[in-house]
Formats: sequence, structure tokens, C-alpha cells
Amino acid sequence: MIRRGAALVAVAALLTACGGTASSGESGDVVSTPPSARPTAVVTPTADPETARLQALAQLAEQKAAALPTASPSASTAVVDEPVLGADISWPQCPKGMGIPERRTLGLPMPLPQAEYVVVGLTNGPGFTANPCLASQVDWIRQRHLLAAAYAVVSQPDAAALDEHGGRGPFDATTELGALANTGYQQALANVATMRGAGLATPIVWVDVEHVPDFEWSDDVEANAAVVQGTTRGYADAGYDVGIYSTPGLWADVVGDLALELPEWRAAGQTSRAEALERCGDDWQIQGGPAVLGQWVVGQRDLDVTCPGVTELGTWFQQY
Repeated sequence: MIRRGAALVAVAALLTACGGTASSGESGDVVSTPPSARPTAVVTPTADPETARLQALAQLAEQKAAALPTASPSASTAVVDEPVLGADISWPQCPKGMGIPERRTLGLPMPLPQAEYVVVGLTNGPGFTANPCLASQVDWIRQRHLLAAAYAVVSQPDAAALDEHGGRGPFDATTELGALANTGYQQALANVATMRGAGLATPIVWVDVEHVPDFEWSDDVEANAAVVQGTTRGYADAGYDVGIYSTPGLWADVVGDLALELPEWRAAGQTSRAEALERCGDDWQIQGGPAVLGQWVVGQRDLDVTCPGVTELGTWFQQY
């Protein structure tokens, strides 16, 4: 954070048909109704001509997903009346030397014992790259019976990714923006496959929008926004609530004034808990949504705190 594989693509292709809302994800239809992340008029969802075939594949995907290990069925119903400490981890906490050449893992320390929840990164930096030790990180969380959620970086697709994925999804692939949105959609579905394969259950996926060195965004904020919109739609269609991780400056740099009005996880950088809580205020709103988490960095750890007013942890985390 502010810091591919045939099997993966196959599962992602199955999941493409899993239309629905952020609360169900049970229908096999590719629907035209947008999720809470609202596409602009330029990026218009369109019906998939292979719906009948994809419905059958969707049922198979759901059966496979249901067979995967999940967290404890009793999500946390704890009600809290003060900010709660947590942490986030991803590829930097994997043992050294794993991952793609541009993002070799660092072996950084895992969360402090005081952390009550962990938000786990699904990617090894950019889209279509999986966190190489996600399963072991999920096991670490499970062994400690912590609360957990997921986040994933979204990034600018290169020409090869656009050629492979631009025609697959609920958006009009005959337009440039539609093809970009479809590629973002497939980034999300690839991450859903990775997450389910690792046994990670979560009520929400946080979409990390920031600059990605070596995989930088284009100078066209409208094109970038199409990718982000497609990604949020992908997670929603797969059955998850969606939130945004960023800062106001980073968001504006990447997608301009796009306003999705989704829940927000706000980064403060190398600072303090007090400053992270300050970011929960209205002055730090990113894209029109409510503040849920603030993040700050101390040494080699990313620390997080729930924002004032966040009282039901089960809304945002899965209990392990």
C-alpha cells in the first residue's frame, strides 16, 4: 500500500457470470443494474450475449466456492464504543524473495499482538498478480482468532491485459472506456478467485487506489476512472460490499473527481494514531463516502484504527 495462471483465469471466467448485488451474489445473470459504485454515463453496462452458457458456469463456480474453507460462521457481533486498533498486511510481510520481480517480498513483521483485526492484501502490487503467501497469512489470522477483511490494489492494465480481458464483462467492449472497465472487472474477479482459494472470507473488499510504481496509471483520469469503476462493479457482482482506500490527493491524481460514495479507509502515512483519527473527519473525505478506518505507519508496520461512530465490527470484518 502507501508503501497470472491458467487456473486463476479459468475461475475468474466462471465468476464473470455471478451477477447480483453486494448483499447476495447468487444470481447467474450478468445484470445491467449498476452496484453502489455508480458508473458514469460514458461507461455503460451491457448484456453479455453468452448469458445462457455463463449461467451454467456460474452455478458451477458457486458450487466450487461453497466447497472452499471459510471462516467461522459466527461473524463478530461485538459492539464497541471507542476506536479499535488493527493492522494491514500483504506481500511485504511474506518471507523474503517471493513474488514478481518488481515486488519481491520483504519479510516485514506481522501485526502487533494488540491488533484486533487485520486487513489482508490480495495482490502482489498491481492487478492480476496474487499475494504469494496469502494462504499462510490467512492461517496466521485463523490461529489467533482475529477479525479479518480484504483489500486489493487496482492498477492500469497494460496492452496485453486489455486485449485479453477487455471483451469480457458487463460493459460495452466496443468502446475504449468499456474495455477498460471490463479489464478492471476481471481484476476484481481474479482477486475473488485468489481470496476464495486461500479460504479468506470477508464482508467487504477495499479497493486500493494510488500510484503504482512500475505499473503507473495513465494521464487520462477518465480512462483510469473506468478501470476503477469496473473493479468496484466486479466485487459487488461477486457478492461483496466495496470500500475505497486512498487519500484525497491520490484519488484526484488517478481518477479526478469521480464520486462513488463508498465507505472510506483513509491513509495518513508516517504519522500517528491521532492523525489517523483526524483523517476520519469530513475534511479528509475522498470520494463522498463515510469514514470507517484510518491508517498510519510506524516503523515497518501499517497500523489502523476504526473511526468514531464505527460500532459494529461485524459489518466490516469476519471473525476467525
